[in-house]
Amino acid sequence: MILVADGGSTKTEWRAIEGDKSVACIFSAGINPYFLSAEEIYQLIRQDLVTLSGSMPEKIWFYGTGCNSDVKNGKVREALATMYPASNIFIGSDLLGAARSLCQDKPGIACIMGTGSNSCYYDGTRIVSNVSPLGYILGDEGGGAVLGKKLLSAVLKKQVPAEVIEAFFETYKMSPAEILDRVYMKPFPNRFLGQFAKFISANIRFPELREIITNSFEDFILKNILQYPESREYPVNFTGSISFHFKSFLLESLSSNGLNPGKITLSPADDLVRYHISVLHE
Repeated sequence: MILVADGGSTKTEWRAIEGDKSVACIFSAGINPYFLSAEEIYQLIRQDLVTLSGSMPEKIWFYGTGCNSDVKNGKVREALATMYPASNIFIGSDLLGAARSLCQDKPGIACIMGTGSNSCYYDGTRIVSNVSPLGYILGDEGGGAVLGKKLLSAVLKKQVPAEVIEAFFETYKMSPAEILDRVYMKPFPNRFLGQFAKFISANIRFPELREIITNSFEDFILKNILQYPESREYPVNFTGSISFHFKSFLLESLSSNGLNPGKITLSPADDLVRYHISVLHE
């Protein structure tokens, strides 16, 4: 058995592969080694992967948010090795997982647009260039946390119609003080901010909310995609909840910038499984 994982800030999707098919799918909490210790990661996977406890994977391929250095990767590897000591473990970035999922063994631009955002030029084998996403404070244009940040700012500064403000507080039942406390004092503010993308989607009839989406996608294209000379030559592919649920806005922005859209998927998992079966033959 091979275990392939797509680890995001909000959730982690695990796929067990036997032969040429996926035989199990399990979801666990988000795993980000920037915020979690090896022990904390182990406690998460121990409770969530209990249904696989009787099986020892020959190999584990973990692609995750924050897995971009030896130190951070080491935390995840240590947690997985504690759970599965006999397994051969590979740790890669979520961006590599997205690129393998979206492009398989062909060149292209691969983008993630979920709670955060990221992008790269992938040559069919490896990531050749990557514009640093910088996180939701300095970057992550188009990601859910940035959309939520823009929405909260507009609501709290009363820059959207009163009907939107009333609907927001009716939906979430939080005071402005509680919102600020969650953003500045509590852990995982990116997850907190990311949840408000659903409110934008539910109230997309308001032009002020459509403008948040459009401006954020234009920012992502300008500051990220257009930095790759190859973006004019190859398809621009996306995976993640924001790109999927706001697909029509994204396609419009790509078209207005003269870019060729490729795949837009909700999750990389299905195509990542296909990559490991058909391309790696492992």
